[in-house]
Amino acid sequence: MAWKSLDDMDLAGKVVLTRVDINVPMEDGRVTDMTRIERIAPTVADILKAGGKPVLMAHFDRPKGKVVPSMSLEPLVPALSGTFGVPVRFAADCIGAEAKKAVAALPEGEVLLLENTRFHPGEEKNDPEFAASLAALGEIFCNDAFSAAHRAHGSTEGIARLLPACAGRLMAAELSALEAALGAPKRPVVAVVGGAKVSTKLDLLGNLVRKVDHLVIGGGMANTFLAAKGIGVGKSLCEHDMTGTAKEILAKAGEASCEIVLPEDIVVAREFRAGAENETLAADACPEDAMILDAGPETVKRIAAVFEGAKTLIWNGPLGAFEISPFDAATNAAAAKAAELTRNGALISVAGGGDTVSALNRADAAKDFTYVSSAGGAFLEWMEGKTLPGVAALEQ
Repeated sequence: MAWKSLDDMDLAGKVVLTRVDINVPMEDGRVTDMTRIERIAPTVADILKAGGKPVLMAHFDRPKGKVVPSMSLEPLVPALSGTFGVPVRFAADCIGAEAKKAVAALPEGEVLLLENTRFHPGEEKNDPEFAASLAALGEIFCNDAFSAAHRAHGSTEGIARLLPACAGRLMAAELSALEAALGAPKRPVVAVVGGAKVSTKLDLLGNLVRKVDHLVIGGGMANTFLAAKGIGVGKSLCEHDMTGTAKEILAKAGEASCEIVLPEDIVVAREFRAGAENETLAADACPEDAMILDAGPETVKRIAAVFEGAKTLIWNGPLGAFEISPFDAATNAAAAKAAELTRNGALISVAGGGDTVSALNRADAAKDFTYVSSAGGAFLEWMEGKTLPGVAALEQ
């Protein structure tokens, strides 16, 4: 991939406009999950070390082009300063006189945070004038927000055309991990795709059957595929109107010599709650009054065998109702197997998407994966084979 990193840029004495994703959960004015802030710290540290002045641009929530005080980035300043270990200043706007004054006053060794870029309608419209107003504040553009790279916005795509541009440490790590997993992977490649609906992951499945050797389908999506094969799924979550599409994907997989792995056995219950009475049955034996809530132990053994024969794993989505016990068993067991193989150097494992990260954390497996992406939509669109505007702009 032809993008520059921080190491390719002369940062000394330069204002480095750095796009970050700090759209973090907040409660009573405090950050409740520091992951995204911690992940941008290496980029900020390296800019400072090279003598650059980091000026952070970010969005928060969806103010839709209007100033919404409750969506200001100012309450994040203490969390940023504590993580970076240096003073963080705040500018009450991201463009114009207020921003210019704050940039001019920024001393070496400190960081400036600009106000929410989405307070301006030009951000999401990728308005050239807005992008030019941002670019006027600095000399180098560093994009460290892979999770916002699927949006062609002023602070992700527009500005990259106006200044010398590079990828930050987090962006570079994401791109390198994804290239290793799907761009030029070590084979065999297995993908795990779970979640509720086939309809939301059609492009993803269509792309993967041409790229991977094994495709494990779990969660509610698996029920739709079982139904497509004429198997009764009782009262399970199932998109019966998508069975024709599921058949097409099965046919495409056959043509591409991609093995689709569906549940061989299932865990069913009559109610969706933690600790509900349940039983394990063959995949084709779901009672009419029951719901499939997890894959069974034989399916887990099959998935483990596929993992053992693979060199690369891409994971998006859980295998069952992982939020409640005991229907988290298949996801936990498969995640533990992937973690073990990765620890032993036998597997390159890359995972991403909100539910996926949550499931892998619950299984205590995320720390052993080769790479866990903090991105949701961008990770999915990359898996779908789509061009990400924020990445494409860096490559030009």
